[in-house]
Amino acid sequence: MTVAAVNALLYSSHHPRDQLKRALRIPALSPGWRWSFEALVRSQDAHPGATGNAGLVPAAAAHTAQPGFRPLRVSRIDRECVDVISLTLQPTDEKPLTTPLAGQFVVLRLRPRPDGPLLFRSYSLSGLPSDEHYRVSVKVEPNGAAGDYLNSNVRTGDVLDVSEPRGSFTLRPGDGPVVLLSAGIGATPVLAMLHALSASATLREVWWLYSARDGKSHSFGAEVRQLLTMLARGRSQIWYSRPAADDREGREYNATGRLEIKVLDQLGVPREGDFYICGPSSFLSDLSTGLAAWGVPPDRIHSEIFAGGPSLRPGMTATPVRAPHQPAGTPGTGPLVSFARSGIAARWRLDDKSLLELAEACDVPVRWSCRTGVCHNCESGLISGSVTYQPDPLDPPADGNLLICCSRPQSDVVIDI
Repeated sequence: MTVAAVNALLYSSHHPRDQLKRALRIPALSPGWRWSFEALVRSQDAHPGATGNAGLVPAAAAHTAQPGFRPLRVSRIDRECVDVISLTLQPTDEKPLTTPLAGQFVVLRLRPRPDGPLLFRSYSLSGLPSDEHYRVSVKVEPNGAAGDYLNSNVRTGDVLDVSEPRGSFTLRPGDGPVVLLSAGIGATPVLAMLHALSASATLREVWWLYSARDGKSHSFGAEVRQLLTMLARGRSQIWYSRPAADDREGREYNATGRLEIKVLDQLGVPREGDFYICGPSSFLSDLSTGLAAWGVPPDRIHSEIFAGGPSLRPGMTATPVRAPHQPAGTPGTGPLVSFARSGIAARWRLDDKSLLELAEACDVPVRWSCRTGVCHNCESGLISGSVTYQPDPLDPPADGNLLICCSRPQSDVVIDI
């Protein structure tokens, strides 16, 4: 069945749900179309009046947020370790902030040089979820433009543009064990989860498992120890991969080495727990694979990494992974399109039929199946800006999201991919 035929059927009535059910009775309907239509019907039945389609939206875009930025004042700056700083941000007016879910992040809009380009960076909220202030913790990387600017130029009292909290790497409700695994700056989102668990005086078994290079690069040590004292069933294990001569085993850290699956069994970490992982890509990949082999169900393994996500391009030949870059050929002159996770921005080009095509030209990792606004595999967070659709999607994305496969920018846009 062709796209044109499906569109003609679906848009021939003011009652698309009835047309969806009619479409499901068509014998020639392909499995892919049938799966999408069934998900649409289930979503409409389960969430009447809700925006978007909960049955189709990818996990990364499941928690939506209002697009745009809000000015917040830096009220405090703390040095967490040799290369990590924390910024506490408060409203410039009397209006409360949106209370985030533990584990979510915000996007900062920065302009390090008055005549230079804007930078967009995602930072996890590392403190107790609050509507009074946010705390972000930033690693100052060598040659890192955003981290260096925040560390060298931003002072208490300065105002930064901050997005609404977003992200789906969040603490799940329940009564079972919680296992928080992190390395380096990856501690930030799971630290927010530890804050939330401590504030609620949870009776759940909570494990804090953390790996750092040495004492100088160990962030939040005293803070974590204090939070764990507030938990009836809190446990902790810290590894240093290269402890310094003055690092004291048994006090600042528990063992030399790295956080690996084999030690979880030795420590008695429960397999039936929910596992939250954040850290470098190799750390995340090794632990996720190891936990699955160890017998942890996939739906109990949750992870977060601030980079372009895995691609999904059905029927396409595998190509070598390339770092995102400016598109080849003559630069565009249209609205600026910024891909926040991938750290690249490019002007819209008239020859691009969709934001998906521009992302592909920049080698930004993308996900798609239908390229016509049906499957929602490409649904992503719209951090700021506005888009128009051509063709109109079969089912609109949730408020605060967009479908890159059939949209074009109406203004400068920032997309969470």
